[in-house]
Amino acid sequence: MSEVTETATPSHTGHVKAEALYDLGTTTVYASRSDPRFPYVLYVPHEVTTPGNDVELVVVMHGTGRQFTQYRDAFAPFGRWNRCIVLCPLFPVGVRGDGNRNGFKRLVEGDIRYDRVLLDMVSEVGERYGKQFNTFALFGYSGGGQFVNRFAYVHPERLWAASIGAPGNVTVLDQSKDWWLGLGGFERHFGKPFDLPALRRVPVQMVVGRADLETWEITVRDDSPMYLPGINDAGATRPERLRTLKASFDAAGIGVRFDELDNIAHNGMQVVDVVQDFFAQQLRAMRTQG
Repeated sequence: MSEVTETATPSHTGHVKAEALYDLGTTTVYASRSDPRFPYVLYVPHEVTTPGNDVELVVVMHGTGRQFTQYRDAFAPFGRWNRCIVLCPLFPVGVRGDGNRNGFKRLVEGDIRYDRVLLDMVSEVGERYGKQFNTFALFGYSGGGQFVNRFAYVHPERLWAASIGAPGNVTVLDQSKDWWLGLGGFERHFGKPFDLPALRRVPVQMVVGRADLETWEITVRDDSPMYLPGINDAGATRPERLRTLKASFDAAGIGVRFDELDNIAHNGMQVVDVVQDFFAQQLRAMRTQG
């Protein structure tokens, strides 16, 4: 009887090719398994297939323009050269049928907890690639900067770095101001106390362009549904508001790398290099200590 030689079946070969095409490098678009209303894209370095490789996770949160694939593409070289998976969620406009563009920025919109949606995506990505991402880096610009600002308050223990880019409205570290202008009522909203010691352990960057001076999108009129007393008190422009946020971090004993960049208006793609430099520094420190 002749010896049978094992060969790859067509179905196995097809699976391997599909994985390489759709699940590695710049990936296809996935629907979150916990809530399919919210998709995401990834950059996945090929090193993720090597057992024991120290691949880390970087999450990039879009702003009001929802440029999630553009941010993924901008961070893909960083992911490749620094052995990081890059996760870019999409939180669409009008998920509840009301055309609201801003719900994700404040983490809670009706019965949606966007912070939990993101954490579910992180778990899902870790399971898909055999990793456990207990912590990750988080960057967001404009509306995404607002998301990072507030996510860092609610889940500081999940972050190895946070970069807050040019938020139009800020939540300062001030217990005397009601949420979401400050931290008043924080435990009532999120079911746990604010953990200042944990936030002090997170390396924080704040980044904004010096020419980011237009106010039409960030000045909230008193007839707006978003209006709260004191909503415009942090400053007239994004640089002013970010400096106010930094001052509240300074007062709380939280170190901040503050990058105010010349000749840049409101353009998140133009700050990507500076954010990646910050994340690379934190990666080197973390991997050296680890």
